[in-house]
Amino acid sequence: MVRDEVQVVAAEVRAAVARRPVLLFTVGGLGPTDDDLTLAGVALATDQPLALNAQAESMVAERYREFAARGYVPFAEMNEARRKMARLPRTATPVTNPIGGAPGVLLEVGETAIVCLPGVPEELQAIVDESLDDLFARLFGAAHYEERALVVELQDESAIAAQLRAAQAAYPHVYVKSRAKLLGSTRVIRVTLAARDREAAAVDAQLTAVAAQLSDDIVAAGYSVRPEAPPDSA
Repeated sequence: MVRDEVQVVAAEVRAAVARRPVLLFTVGGLGPTDDDLTLAGVALATDQPLALNAQAESMVAERYREFAARGYVPFAEMNEARRKMARLPRTATPVTNPIGGAPGVLLEVGETAIVCLPGVPEELQAIVDESLDDLFARLFGAAHYEERALVVELQDESAIAAQLRAAQAAYPHVYVKSRAKLLGSTRVIRVTLAARDREAAAVDAQLTAVAAQLSDDIVAAGYSVRPEAPPDSA
């Protein structure tokens, strides 16, 4: 988290890019007001000017026409504040924001794809869920990810640390994580199991196996354990 200062944003982006990540997200600072300085900082960090992007301008204009028609904003016409959201680093491309005014921004620098997202949580989620599939597929390939959880009738995670360690050692491609809370605040510990693979069947097999081993080991230690019901099963 950094201040809304161009030089500060630029310094953090430069430092991150120097570590050569495949993907770098920035969050917030894409809006129409003077404190929205992320794109200026990214432009400075990547040694290029901000320039009005015609595609981004069209996106912003269309969105504000929709907002005005719905009565969300007082007028539909573009002004300089709205046009500010279409001024991108020169080599950047806009990313569709399905619900908000400011488009996301994609900029590729060397080995790193920089994705600038708005700070409004609903807009950020909509862009990630609906507008970045092609980028994710290109960077990471096809994969299936799944997380399951076990609920242990126990407050003290140290009592099952050995069982968790054994499960992780037996299934190194599954991430085994106990989710402890303040002692006395709950009567259970939630243990999450997460895995990814190219095939859903492989993920299912890994998670099923580690859940079975961990459940057996915890029961053998004298504690009750059950699978956590999926969120939509209520």
